[in-house]
Amino acid sequence: MKVMILKNSEEIGNWTAYKIAKRILKFSPTKEKPFVLGLPTGATPLKTYRKLIELNEKKIISFQNVVTFNMDEYVGLNANHKNSYHYFMNENFFKYIDIKKENINILDGMTQDVEKECYEYEEKIKKVGGINLFLGGVGEDGHIAFNEPGSSLSSRTRKKDLTYDTILANSRFFENDMKKVPTAALTIGVGTLTDSDEIIILADGYKKSRAVYHGIEGGVNHLWTISALQLHKNSVLVIDEEAASDIKVKTYRYFKEIGKESSNLKRCEDEIIKLSKK
Repeated sequence: MKVMILKNSEEIGNWTAYKIAKRILKFSPTKEKPFVLGLPTGATPLKTYRKLIELNEKKIISFQNVVTFNMDEYVGLNANHKNSYHYFMNENFFKYIDIKKENINILDGMTQDVEKECYEYEEKIKKVGGINLFLGGVGEDGHIAFNEPGSSLSSRTRKKDLTYDTILANSRFFENDMKKVPTAALTIGVGTLTDSDEIIILADGYKKSRAVYHGIEGGVNHLWTISALQLHKNSVLVIDEEAASDIKVKTYRYFKEIGKESSNLKRCEDEIIKLSKK
């Protein structure tokens, strides 16, 4: 696992967008062989989405031949509900880019057959050849997607009851009323995530620092599902200075040093512009 330590959430957004754009451009996706991208919701990836929208508007990258799979969806919220992840993705990303509607995949929180919905989601991923790159965030308690503490590190897409901490954290999107937050969600599993060719997980702010510590310096542990990244051969945890607060100084200095060149945002931007002209 690699760790990229950047100044703030703005730099995280830009760096991650350039990284995704670079992967898409190098892949040169076609209709027959699309680039498959896993996506999250939440506040953390918003700056990444905004930069990707900008790159799409400038015609540096296209999403015409990109297929997406979202991490999760609340149980009991329909696609038009303002707090559903269908609605979030459309309002914050999809409606601004040139992606084809049929290439967007999000779990159905209103399904009457949960097992079938989850099984077919896994099968769809297999059918397109697997996820090339999965972008995600992490909760304060170290959960990835809705794989709450105690989730199996080999888990697949399924229904998951949400913990008190997750419901409390997400209540900010529900008028700070915990009673309005769904108590369960459909989510990809840790195993689904780690099957991806590449994983990028984002974390910013002091509130994520404990999760970051367990992801980097703690042992692999199902109580901190972020720690599964340690077992993946091509994963990167992208954090800001505040989120790095709990890791050891020696660890911090090590990752800052080895990430010095690749963290240069101007160089990253120049590289994708050059790739887009080939």
